[in-house]
Amino acid sequence: MRIDKWLWQARFFKSRALAAELAEDGHLRINGQPTRKAGHGVGIGDVLTFPLGSRIRVIRVTALGYRRGPATEAGTLYLDLDAPGGEDAATAPLE
Repeated sequence: MRIDKWLWQARFFKSRALAAELAEDGHLRINGQPTRKAGHGVGIGDVLTFPLGSRIRVIRVTALGYRRGPATEAGTLYLDLDAPGGEDAATAPLE
């Protein structure tokens, strides 16, 4: 699936054009590699890094959407790795 379409379906951007602009301006990394192509493919397990507002978002793709649905549906498409309880929460030692 195209990265601009996925970012739009996951509700990170209000339009595909804004998502495409992010990629074309070189502000998007897929698995640590910068991309300038809005049509670059994205798949399950890919880690995306991009600025959004004043934050740098780091997310893992967990599903590919088939439509731009409500926010609850969009939230099932990714795992937020920079949020508390992200990827390392299950394996972190208890203090």
